[in-house]
Amino acid sequence: MNHFIDISDVTAAEIMDLLTLACDLKKKRAEGVEFKPLAGKVLAMIFSKSSTRTRASFEAGMYRLGGYPMVLNASDIQLDRGEPIRDTARVLSRYADGIMIRTYKQSDVEELARYGSIPVINGLTDDTHPCQIMADLQTVLECKGALKGLKLAYIGDGNNVANTLLQACPKMGMHIAVATPPAYACRKEYTDQAFAAASGTGASVSIGADPREAARGADVVYSDTWVSMGMENDKDERVRDFSGYEVNAELMSLAKPDAIYLHCLPAYRGMEVSDEVIEGPASRVFDEAENRLHSQNAILVKLLGRKKT
Repeated sequence: MNHFIDISDVTAAEIMDLLTLACDLKKKRAEGVEFKPLAGKVLAMIFSKSSTRTRASFEAGMYRLGGYPMVLNASDIQLDRGEPIRDTARVLSRYADGIMIRTYKQSDVEELARYGSIPVINGLTDDTHPCQIMADLQTVLECKGALKGLKLAYIGDGNNVANTLLQACPKMGMHIAVATPPAYACRKEYTDQAFAAASGTGASVSIGADPREAARGADVVYSDTWVSMGMENDKDERVRDFSGYEVNAELMSLAKPDAIYLHCLPAYRGMEVSDEVIEGPASRVFDEAENRLHSQNAILVKLLGRKKT
């Protein structure tokens, strides 16, 4: 694993290795064990999109691991003035030990990796959100003790989170049911990846428009904002289009009695989730948010902690 760009590039064994390490790092922190394997390392963090959890978790993570996070907002560097990504990659490779980027285009992350000589981590793109899904898997593993054989229901917009869940769940032997309004379905390339992975693990993949059918018998129910960053002008239309897709107590009652609720945050109560659910006993959203720190720390240790040959 030279980079962490897309779940499709990572094997199930590598994912489990990262999750095991993430749980170990979380345990070390809880016990007050100092662990600084990245002393002297620098992570360049490029933000073309604003952030709360991504910036805070990566920045805190690098400090806790003994390294230094170098925050670079796109407006503060030459990317916003037209400097090619390839030049930025080659320059930062001379200064830092790794690059994390939160941006719009998946191709930007791939170009950074192609032209740079240091590990690149995808902090989020419009297409995928692999770091978030690693935190989700860690949370499910902690709550359920295993991943294989569980059913995850995703209700809402076929966005980057849904795309990446489709990549990850079948690969790990988890059944996944996605329910979106037809006009907001996940792109075919991601559903194709899900079916391909499922054929090798025995998982099932269901793609449809009925949130009740998706939630029925689920171990995990997941929703995300209907209005992603950059879509604010379409808010009224989207709220109308997603009517009936709120995860509320009635919908949760169709899942298993011990089902958990996940959301990558920020959450908008009364839209994709009711206040009763996100504040209720099934909700694990703040454990999930905390696990961004631990799962990303595992990725950082794996990528930046290696000795150069």
